[in-house]
Amino acid sequence: MNTEEIKAYIEQNNIQKIKFAFADIDGILRGKVIHPKKFIEGLQSGYGFCDVVFGWDSSDVCYDNVQLTGWQSGYPDKLCRIDLSTLRNVPWQDDIPFFLADFSKPDGNDLPACPRSLLKHIKAQCDEMGYHAEFAQEFEWFNFKETPQTLADKKFTNIEPLTPGMFGYSILRTSENSDFYYDLFNLLTKFNIPIEGLHTETGPGVYEAAILHDEVLAAADKATLFKTAVKEIAYKHGIMASFMAKWTETLPGCSGHIHQSLWTKDQSKNLFYDANDVNKMSDLHKHYLAGQLYCMPHLLPMYAPTINSYKRLVEGAWAPTTITWGVENRTTALRVINTTENYTRLETRIPGSDTNPYLAMAAALASGLYGIKNKLELNIKPTTGNGYQDKTNGVLWPNLHAAATAMQNSDIAKELFGEGFVDHFTQTRLWEYRQFAKSVTDWELKRYFEII
Repeated sequence: MNTEEIKAYIEQNNIQKIKFAFADIDGILRGKVIHPKKFIEGLQSGYGFCDVVFGWDSSDVCYDNVQLTGWQSGYPDKLCRIDLSTLRNVPWQDDIPFFLADFSKPDGNDLPACPRSLLKHIKAQCDEMGYHAEFAQEFEWFNFKETPQTLADKKFTNIEPLTPGMFGYSILRTSENSDFYYDLFNLLTKFNIPIEGLHTETGPGVYEAAILHDEVLAAADKATLFKTAVKEIAYKHGIMASFMAKWTETLPGCSGHIHQSLWTKDQSKNLFYDANDVNKMSDLHKHYLAGQLYCMPHLLPMYAPTINSYKRLVEGAWAPTTITWGVENRTTALRVINTTENYTRLETRIPGSDTNPYLAMAAALASGLYGIKNKLELNIKPTTGNGYQDKTNGVLWPNLHAAATAMQNSDIAKELFGEGFVDHFTQTRLWEYRQFAKSVTDWELKRYFEII
């Protein structure tokens, strides 16, 4: 829709209010409900937000180590702009019109911290190279018989899962909560997040959903909206959905795997497929995969952005720990899927459900394109068998501090994303580590309180 079509849509449908949001550095949606007059007036000039939205963490505590904004600048407004192509109606909120926004200026001089703007730049590079990037993200998450208030009252103890036991792909468990289960499928699809598949995973109250693939920016939009939409639909059923990567050490973590392939601009041919190759992989696919392997140590916080992310990346827990790839191998960091020509793709298995989809997809696409631009050879052999034991090409950073420090000092990261983004993002990750490092955990109390 263009501006005139939007105006006509608002008038014809007697729209009284409009909702819009943007994703912050953690992928959390921040937004407003506004009057149609303000909406129309802001389509050209933008909408002001105090830039503290990129100057504080997920708990609204202000960073003390970023240059982009802070007490030193007085926290002025920054202008975000709505992307009219993202219009959808929220079916569980009386079909209120909803838009996504970002901090992209018409001249392309974006706010360095804006994740959606960053992905738009990487997509533009892909377009200029003559490729159509097709992406999708899948999510696992836990559901609980809780509300935000019950969790606060219980101080996050004795959390009750929606259902008991380990029961992956269960028909019974979804029937037990069929109203919620089918609301997820139906309402998400009406919200223009078409679900390819929805089922239980192994673990109490765990669901997994795969979103139908799309062009990379649209795919990231859908993945970002998916997490908030699931939470809102769950609230209506008295349920809490959690996208923590690992909410308890006794159960598997929650993944956010990214599937990707490059196609011709008219989307008529999958450029990752070669029928004559032993693994059905084109040279382009091999360069792309080699780029991801090469860049992986430089970009890990974009795949694993929280303290908790690294609790999931442990051996034998269905999440990778080594810099590896394999064909149909779920123990490696990168998995090649080559069952048919149209569905030949690369799955990046490092991301958990706690990722910011814009940043995770930007990292995957940018590093793959780096491999193509530099014609990197795929010299690393595919791992057969247990990827956890194949440490010949190195292992993933063990924690957020190590990963963020490596990225902060990486010329590769700065080449791919610019110094402004790398500096701001890594400082926010190092802030996150500092907040964790000064806290006293239950583990410490139990281990040292009496005995030490």
